[in-house]
Amino acid sequence: MSSPTSSDIPELIKAKPVKHWGRWVSAAVVAVLAAMMANGLITNQNFHWDIVLATLFRPEIFKAIGWTLLLTVVSMVIGIALAVTLAIMRRSENPILRWVSMAYIWFFRGTPIYTQLIFWGLIGVLYPRMSLGIPFGPEFFEFRTYDVITAGVAAMLGLGLNEAAYLSEIVRSGLNSVDVGQEEAARAVGMNERKILQRIVIPQAMRVIVPPTGNETISMLKTTSLVTAVPFTLELTRVTNDMGTHSLLQIPYLVVAAIWYLVITS
Repeated sequence: MSSPTSSDIPELIKAKPVKHWGRWVSAAVVAVLAAMMANGLITNQNFHWDIVLATLFRPEIFKAIGWTLLLTVVSMVIGIALAVTLAIMRRSENPILRWVSMAYIWFFRGTPIYTQLIFWGLIGVLYPRMSLGIPFGPEFFEFRTYDVITAGVAAMLGLGLNEAAYLSEIVRSGLNSVDVGQEEAARAVGMNERKILQRIVIPQAMRVIVPPTGNETISMLKTTSLVTAVPFTLELTRVTNDMGTHSLLQIPYLVVAAIWYLVITS
C-alpha cells in the first residue's frame, strides 16, 4: 500500500468569522442612548441628588420600609391561606362550596383594590359596633369596630382578601396540573381526600404554584402603596410623599421611594 502524497493531505480550512455589523451598530446606538440618559439623570439639578442621598438612610425611611415589608408578608400569608381554601372549594363536589368560591373570586377580581381599601377604611362607619353570637339570637360579646380593625389591620385584611382571589386561580391551576390518575390510584388504596391533597396533589402542584406566587409577592410589595386609601400612613410611599409635601419638593423623595422599592424587589 502506497503512502499518501502531500497532495492527498487535506489543507486546514482558514475560516473567517462572519462580521455582524448590525450587532455592533445597534450596540453602539444603545450605548450612546444609555450614556445620554445617565448623563441626563446625573446632571439634572431638578432631581436634587443631594437631598436624595441625605434622605435615603433616614430612620423614618427604614421604619417605613419595615411597615411596607410587614404589610407585604402578612397580606401574602392571608392571601395564600385563603387561596388554598378557595381552590379546594372550587374542586369540591359540593355545589354550595363551589358557588361561594366562585362568587368570592368574581367579586374581588371584579372590583378595584383601591375601592376595596376605601371600604375597609370606612368599615367603622358602616358597622360602628360588631358582635359575635348566634344569628337572630343571643350575642356572646360586642366590640367597637375601630378598636379592633385599626388602619393597619384594615390594610392587611384588604390586601390579603384581594390577593386571595388572584392566588386561588394560580393554586387551582397547580392542583389541576397533577394527573388525575394519581388521585384515582390513591383512592383505590384507601386514602381519603385530605390525605390525597396533602401527600400527593399539593406537593406536586407546588412546582406550578411557586413561580407565579413569587411574582404576586413582588406585585403585593408595590400594591402596598395604595393603603393610603384606608388610610394607613406609615408605609414607604406615604412617608416619602409627606416629606415631599412638607419640603415642597416631591421629586427627590419619590426617587428615594423608587430606589428602595427596586432594592427590595431585587
